[in-house]
Amino acid sequence: MYFRSQKKLQGEVSLSDSIDTDKEGNALQLMDVVGVDDTMLEDLHDRDSAIRLHQLIRERLTAREAEIIRLRYGLGGTVPLTQREVASSFGISRSYVSRIEKRALEKLRAGLSGPACSKKHPTGQNSHSSRTPTH
Repeated sequence: MYFRSQKKLQGEVSLSDSIDTDKEGNALQLMDVVGVDDTMLEDLHDRDSAIRLHQLIRERLTAREAEIIRLRYGLGGTVPLTQREVASSFGISRSYVSRIEKRALEKLRAGLSGPACSKKHPTGQNSHSSRTPTH
């Protein structure tokens, strides 16, 4: 038993293990050469937030709301459009785009501030149910 457990630990190293010596004869430890970029944690957080936002868009918004948010904020590599430009492309009024955008942002805000995304819409609909856009 002892030999098996030691064999499992054979490949493990500690960050404080000495791996070399520098020019002055000081021990060079693994933690001295393994670095973390200052922005790495922020980048990971931003990436996770973006993933969660896209998940919320898919799960909580209607097809029309999702498309308006994508167009307004330039998601998916597109150029952000004004409410007037979005209204023109949908054939609806600018004020209606504003109301749809406001409602969609409220849904996203609620999803971001709440627990992990659920698979159901606040209306109880399944995220993959068919929806017909309403005016």
